[in-house]
Amino acid sequence: MAVVASVGTLTEELITTVAKPDRINDPRFKSLKRRAEATLRSNAYPRTDQFAVAKQLEGLQEKFQVLDKDDLADALRLRLVELEEHRSSWFPEILSLLLQLADRPAQYSSVDRLEKVAPKPEAKGLSWSDIDPAGTAYCDDDIWESVDYGAGSSEDDLTSLSSDSDEPRTRPQSSVAPDEDYVISEDVFSSGEDEDLVASIKSAQFWREEKHTDGLQQDGISSRVITELQMVRETISMLQGLPTSLFWRLDDSIEVDRRYTLAHLSNGVLVALLRELCSIGAKIDILRRFSQTPQSIAYMQTFHRRIDTILREFDAYLSRIESRYLSRNLEVTVSLLQLCQDVRQESKLLLLLAEVVSQCRSGSNEPIKCLDLLYDKVCGLQAAGDDVEFLSLAELFFACFETYARPVRLWMEAGLLEDSADKSFFIHRSHSDRDLRTLWQDWYTLDDASGLVNAPKFIHPLVHKIFITGKSVVFLRHLNVYDGDQGTPRKTSLALEDVFSDSQSARYLPFYMLFESAFGKIVDQNHSLTSALLRQELDQRCGLWVSLRALECIYFGRDMSVFSPIDNKIFDLIDRGKGAWRDRYLLTDVAQSALSALPFIEPSRLIVRTNEVHSPRGNQASSSRSVSMLDMIAFDYVLPWPIANIITKPAILRYQRIAIFLMQIRRAKHTIVQQYSQHAADRTVQDNAHSLSYALHHNMLWFLNTLYSHFTDFVISTSTLALQKSLSAAEDVTAMIDAHNAYLSSLEAQLLLSTNLAPLLQATTSLLDLSISFANLQSTRHSSSSKPARQTKPHSTEDDDTSDEFESESDEDESDDDAEIANNRRTALHDTLYDQRLRDTKDQFHRLVGFLAAGLKGIGRVDGQLSWEMLAEKLDWRREARSAVV
Repeated sequence: MAVVASVGTLTEELITTVAKPDRINDPRFKSLKRRAEATLRSNAYPRTDQFAVAKQLEGLQEKFQVLDKDDLADALRLRLVELEEHRSSWFPEILSLLLQLADRPAQYSSVDRLEKVAPKPEAKGLSWSDIDPAGTAYCDDDIWESVDYGAGSSEDDLTSLSSDSDEPRTRPQSSVAPDEDYVISEDVFSSGEDEDLVASIKSAQFWREEKHTDGLQQDGISSRVITELQMVRETISMLQGLPTSLFWRLDDSIEVDRRYTLAHLSNGVLVALLRELCSIGAKIDILRRFSQTPQSIAYMQTFHRRIDTILREFDAYLSRIESRYLSRNLEVTVSLLQLCQDVRQESKLLLLLAEVVSQCRSGSNEPIKCLDLLYDKVCGLQAAGDDVEFLSLAELFFACFETYARPVRLWMEAGLLEDSADKSFFIHRSHSDRDLRTLWQDWYTLDDASGLVNAPKFIHPLVHKIFITGKSVVFLRHLNVYDGDQGTPRKTSLALEDVFSDSQSARYLPFYMLFESAFGKIVDQNHSLTSALLRQELDQRCGLWVSLRALECIYFGRDMSVFSPIDNKIFDLIDRGKGAWRDRYLLTDVAQSALSALPFIEPSRLIVRTNEVHSPRGNQASSSRSVSMLDMIAFDYVLPWPIANIITKPAILRYQRIAIFLMQIRRAKHTIVQQYSQHAADRTVQDNAHSLSYALHHNMLWFLNTLYSHFTDFVISTSTLALQKSLSAAEDVTAMIDAHNAYLSSLEAQLLLSTNLAPLLQATTSLLDLSISFANLQSTRHSSSSKPARQTKPHSTEDDDTSDEFESESDEDESDDDAEIANNRRTALHDTLYDQRLRDTKDQFHRLVGFLAAGLKGIGRVDGQLSWEMLAEKLDWRREARSAVV
């Protein structure tokens, strides 16, 4: 309040002095006072900024220099330097006021108007001429003569000095005596402490040799009797890792100096007791050496830090024991045996950890083996019923495991890998993580080739789920649907209380079961959430079922009303002998036009490719009789990248192989049906050969219909239905990929496309080629029969007529595009030769069908595939019926 009152008084005086109102109660005076007080209250920084003032002065100097007034700049700088010698807290305000009052100093200021600063007179140094202007000092003749230090004794010198005043002699004095003459008095090093205390300390140092000059002899060894307190203190120092006289450290062991004994204890008992303590100390030293070794892996750093904490607690425990022995206020019985028992009880955890560290160093993979050994020790302690050590070691294990599980949590929650844990984690990032179509297969790899050396054995059953969970998160993140917080709280950390609760029922269950159950629940929860979300996105947003339906129509010909124009175009071009059937642009346009009628197929994603590697060798006529020429064609449907991760590129190749095989069957059927429809009205031949050809035509057509309907109506339909159920029940993307691969493998096996069914596939292909060959034979026969017979001589035999007919057919003009095919079809066949060809075809057909049926029965009995047995029974039944008719 005093400050406010003083400010108000000063404000009134200021207004009275400056404004000069008529009276204090004047409204104008009150208004000015109110405005002044408001201005003062609103000023949050009443003091002047000294740095701003300094900056303004520097700017003023630079302005003088820019305007070519260096004399003004120098004068200002000199005065500022001089002002620094008389610092005051009010200088910033004074300088700020001067700067505000200055009126264009660069224009009106002049050095002549300034008071020149007189330079300080320099202090003149003292010269020799000032000391001795006459130059007569030290000019005596004997001043430069050598001094005789050995002339007379000190007493004579003193006598001569005191008696002979006429001739004073000057001797040089030295403040430092020579080394050989200077002797330091022992009083200088006197500590000033109690001599009795120093003597008692020296007497307590039992390791001094002078303390044992009269030592006893036991078993040929000089014995030095010490007190039990001294031995206890030496033991405590040894256990704390300190150097002692009673114990020697040799490599990794500790030995006892057997020269020291106790008067009241036999040597054998004492040595046994000390050796037990040495064994404990040596094991604890293993931990001390380990604590001095730096660790680079995170969970090993946690293990290292916890060992340091346990060692400090143990050292503090030993220090408390020693302080209790040395306390004068407590009456404590000093007992080496009691110390041994206490140390044995207190060091149990340390000894267990020392064993773990020793086994870790002897292993090939030290970090992970440490976690495995801790896990085994915890399980063993619980099984042994040692609850105290079990809880202590379990707490240490969970601390290390929590640090180890940090990258696991980051992977499952965010789909990220720590750079620091790249080499110590069992999941690695691949360098080819660019194509989204291979995200699931190639972006991340599991270190299972080396046996999961970076994963502890107790989480091996859950490693694949952890791997899948993280990849699902990465997948969702690229779909822009995962934000890391899906509304459902997820538990990702694991503590001792979560595994080993206070309930009585949990204490009777093995630790490994409790741990696997608790950690498995965490992994399952994260796995189920991310996998369910990803499956939902694949089903609803990415169009998984739409893509599967599109593949079924494109590769399996589900809707032949749409796919037939594609077959007809390709087969017609082949029959004409045109090379256009290999034109991928033409085929792509035909396929896109035909399949554009289906709403679930995007025509722009469909591409037809031709592979020249599968181009058949030989002439066009021979190649057109084989269905293998269709291997050149491949339908490629480009899937969206999320679906391409499930239906991979190798899977598309398997689809293409199935599609070509089905097209080969349709090609054989198309050839037979077309031949029969073109020559159905031809009834010129009514002999046995015609009946045989009709029977072969009927049997081959039945075989092709039976084979194709079995593959499409039974095999593909039932397998596709099973695939839909498997995909609906799949837990994650990996399960969906496995289900789809199993689906394709089952299709390949049932369609005879597996590697182990190559003989049966070859027999089927031979039957298809035989059907095309039979159709070509019939076409050639009917085309030759429809032409008028050439006039021959009356005595010519039938063979001659046939020969002339062959010659006439071979002499006809050939077309440019199909010369060899036209030549073959214009060749007339002799009736006997034609009949023999038919019978050979029949025999070959029956032989191949019988081989196929027998092979299907054989593999059906071995593998138990129902579709094989069904197809074999169909072929056997029809073959027996044909045998009865033909």
